[in-house]
Amino acid sequence: MLYNGLHDSIIMFEHPSPHVRAVLQALFVTFLWSTSWVLIRIGLEDIPALTFAGLRYGLAFLCLLPFALRSRQFRSLRGLSAGDWARLLLLGLLFYSVTQGAVFLSLFYQPAMTVSLLLSFTSIIVALLGLFLLGERPTPGQWAGAGLYLAGVWIYFHPVALLGRDVIGLVAAVVGVLANALSSILGRHVNRGGTLEPTAVTVVSMGVGAAVLLAGGLAVQGMPRLTLANWAIVVWLAVVNSAFAFTLWNRTLRTLSAMESSIINNTMLFQIALLAWAFLGERLTGRQVVGMGLAALGTLAVQIRKRS
Repeated sequence: MLYNGLHDSIIMFEHPSPHVRAVLQALFVTFLWSTSWVLIRIGLEDIPALTFAGLRYGLAFLCLLPFALRSRQFRSLRGLSAGDWARLLLLGLLFYSVTQGAVFLSLFYQPAMTVSLLLSFTSIIVALLGLFLLGERPTPGQWAGAGLYLAGVWIYFHPVALLGRDVIGLVAAVVGVLANALSSILGRHVNRGGTLEPTAVTVVSMGVGAAVLLAGGLAVQGMPRLTLANWAIVVWLAVVNSAFAFTLWNRTLRTLSAMESSIINNTMLFQIALLAWAFLGERLTGRQVVGMGLAALGTLAVQIRKRS
């Protein structure tokens, strides 16, 4: 019996089912996204935050555009009303220009662990905004999850002792969280109509947001002289961690349920912490580990209750 069980396990990993393959692919994508935080922190030593973010998503847009134009999904853009275009452009400004710009700026001032913890508050904000904007009433489980998250954040930051640079980083992170939450609500509203294909929404919004972000970064921060190593980081983030990773993640969504995707995506909080500890020298105290764990459980509770 033991031999048969081991044999079945070996066969499963040698020839995984579509579901197992999708889980492994989704975990691989979250790993790529988690490494982005380390690469961004390293790149920010030489590249201004807004220009850096604009270069990343501008190159990612150029990588995705040829494939999108060859697909049938772009046909959904024909015949859109002025209101549809306005919502699509606003989505690009919120999710890429504001959210990604704020995250890159926050990472310049704050540790990657702290920024990732604050950004995970997005799911809490989305649940609350859904009450007013989408008529989706939070469940008791969601309220409990929100409370657990806030308790975890309080434990993580207590006692609070902020310096000037810390305040700038936290303000940028808060702006990123709010913009990310609003873009999530707007994205669900855009996709709920069923008139636009997801690929078209992603490519158009990314192109608009990246163009504004890059133009703003060049106007405010300028374009530094980048080394070969700097360009390698930008290109890797754009091609592998953005264009390829987003495409692979969307493919896993054909197999995985929303709850499974939420659970897998939630592992990024701990992946980022481990990578930041290993490559950036960021350390967590026992109290901060407990706080991060409680916050992760809280966001998971909100996501599971919301998406189930």
